[in-house]
Amino acid sequence: MLIDTHIHLDAAEFDHDRAAALERARRAGVGGFVVPAVDRAGFARALRLAGTTPGVFPALGIHPLRVDAASVADLAALDDLLGQGCCVAVGEIGLDHYAPEFNAARQQAFFMAQLELARKHALPVILHVRRALDAVLAALRRANVTGGIAHAFNGSFQQAGALIALGFKLGFGGAMTFPGSRRIRRLAGELPLEAIVLETDAPDMPPVWGRGGRNEPGNLALYAETLARLRGLAPEAVIAATTINARKILRL
Repeated sequence: MLIDTHIHLDAAEFDHDRAAALERARRAGVGGFVVPAVDRAGFARALRLAGTTPGVFPALGIHPLRVDAASVADLAALDDLLGQGCCVAVGEIGLDHYAPEFNAARQQAFFMAQLELARKHALPVILHVRRALDAVLAALRRANVTGGIAHAFNGSFQQAGALIALGFKLGFGGAMTFPGSRRIRRLAGELPLEAIVLETDAPDMPPVWGRGGRNEPGNLALYAETLARLRGLAPEAVIAATTINARKILRL
């Protein structure tokens, strides 16, 4: 069974056919779906989806691109929900220094506050990182969290090693299906298999065959085949290994 470690099933893009998309994914061999919230309004959606849909596991957090609209009360609400043991990780959290006019200080403050909540509740974290990997690594070293997943990893081999040493798995998905994504494909092919998990980030980040359209959770099975080709392995070996990795890091 495959586990999609990052999928926004609560997104409006799935409102008209969510059940059908899940059924297609299950037929393709995907049985687990980790749904990370990105803001306080999303907490209830992720929890409701997990409560009504077998195989859905919620994660709760405030995304770095949502911190400008967030408040201390949102962090308090997150703390309360985490204390109820309702989710598998704190996330999607992190730093995004790619977006124009980003507020670095506010992103950092919310990131550190949520890392502290992850440490307090002994939960892994799901990281969003764009053009800020070294800053994220510095924060992780200070926070002493229990590891997690670096979503859509796109760093160097050295940065990958640093994250792995801190107890993190690295998420790979649609980007490695593009022949032109040579660095990502090399990372996926050469990093230790025990450090890799698979994700779709659906409805975003579609693969090469779905460019311009909505990404689907069922694509995860084809991502496993892509990873297997890059590593010269049988798809069954990749499926088994990445599922073990996801179960281990998220304690599923």
